[in-house]
Amino acid sequence: MSQLAGHTRISTQALSGVARAIASDLFAVPPGRINVVLDDDLGRLAIGLNLPLPLHAPGPQGASVWDRAVLTRDEVRDRFTRLTGSEVSRIDVRVTGLLQPDHRSRTGRIEGRPA
Repeated sequence: MSQLAGHTRISTQALSGVARAIASDLFAVPPGRINVVLDDDLGRLAIGLNLPLPLHAPGPQGASVWDRAVLTRDEVRDRFTRLTGSEVSRIDVRVTGLLQPDHRSRTGRIEGRPA
C-alpha cells in the first residue's frame, strides 16, 4: 500500500464502461445496445443492465432467455468486482428484446444502422 497522501476514484462513466464491456462479452450483445444504470445501495453498488439478448447465445443448451439472464448475473458481478474493486449489492437484468442470429432486431433493422 502506498504511503503517498491523496485520493483515487473511479468515475461513474468508467464504472459504466466496465459493466458494459463485461455484459457485452458474457451476453454476446454489441456494447452499443447495452444501457447501464448505477445506483448507490447503502455504500455498495447496484448495477442495472438493460439489453436485448441473442436468440442463440452462449450458455446451457436449451436454456431459456430468462435462465441465461439469471445464470449470467453472478459472472457479471464477479468480473466487475475483480476489475474495479467495487462491492456490488445487486445486478438487475432487464431484457429489452431479442437479437436475431444475423444481428437484426425484431423490427428488421440491422445492428448499428439508424432507422
